[in-house]
Amino acid sequence: MAACLRAPVTGVGPLVGTLQSDLGLEASTAGLLTTLPLLMFSAGSLFAASLARRWGLTVTIFIALVGIFAGILLRSMGSTSTLFAGTAVIGAGIALGNVLLPSLVKADFPESVAQATSVSGVSMGTAGALVSVCVVPLALWLGWQGGLVAVALLPLLAIVVWAVRVRRVGWGSGAAAAAQSSPMIGRASKPLWRSSIAWQITLFLGFNSVMFYSMASWLPAILTDAGFSAVVAGSLHGEMQLASALPGLFLGPVIARFGDQRLMAVGMALLMTVALFGLLYQPGVAVLWVALFGFGSSGCFLLAIMFMAFRTHSAGQAASLSGMAQFLGYLVAACGPTLSGAMKEQWQSWQAPLVVGVCLTLVMAICGALAGRNRKIQ
Repeated sequence: MAACLRAPVTGVGPLVGTLQSDLGLEASTAGLLTTLPLLMFSAGSLFAASLARRWGLTVTIFIALVGIFAGILLRSMGSTSTLFAGTAVIGAGIALGNVLLPSLVKADFPESVAQATSVSGVSMGTAGALVSVCVVPLALWLGWQGGLVAVALLPLLAIVVWAVRVRRVGWGSGAAAAAQSSPMIGRASKPLWRSSIAWQITLFLGFNSVMFYSMASWLPAILTDAGFSAVVAGSLHGEMQLASALPGLFLGPVIARFGDQRLMAVGMALLMTVALFGLLYQPGVAVLWVALFGFGSSGCFLLAIMFMAFRTHSAGQAASLSGMAQFLGYLVAACGPTLSGAMKEQWQSWQAPLVVGVCLTLVMAICGALAGRNRKIQ
């Protein structure tokens, strides 16, 4: 399931230039291909926990996967309208998975939260890297529609796997379905917007999402403007995704030994700062900066997901915190790709978006230092 939560959106980045020329899209409009899913992530976060309470985690996640699969097929039909409509459907499906992942991890793996979250991160990064590397060659061979539709293999595989669990749980409704589905999602006991911890986690996730999805959308364009070919830029985009799988290999075992994650959160955020500085002043060494950025951003994302489990008392509270953090975080993140494209058009340079990114990652480091303290929401 986790493998389907990133690649369907980030895989569009290497094809943005092709889509602009084939469909006549301006840079700000093309940025909507990343912004629209983020808006759907935000809106869907409002309903994910309530849907899981009604239908249970298993059935809700299965429906989300079917939505992602259908959205990919619709997006690949070849017109501007279906491109954006399919993107919206994909975003709605991913929104449910994004919110319910921390709750699923906390309920099914209560003694191994860090390790299970890390495995999810490896899946996201590996799937994203595979799609980013393959989408341009597939588009050259089959057209951009063929390149995009190939991503449907990920949710199709996940649907087959989850169908086994759905068959065991059943398709009941209401409390009966929730009772059958392990785990149940209960309501949080206190409005989370009153909690400073909840806000710190929300901002940490939100600013990281701004930067990751801005880079996922525009990194190939940044690199081609710096003199790299489209194929090399697509490969480096894939390298960023592959690097994002690496924190999952060690973050779980390391964090499981500590109750305090401040140093790790600050360090991951500062890796992103260094990477953006490098792209700004030494783009020729992009192979290093892209890897650092992917590594740091994925580390921050996994830490944010772990915080949702570590700082809460139950799967229900984790789902509610995840809903709040992802609603507000992705609402903020939705501004990133469009504003980055608009700044590029205004100043005819990627310098302004990269400088703004440096500032945001420094704020992220502060939020991470606060969210990483060993405390729980009351």
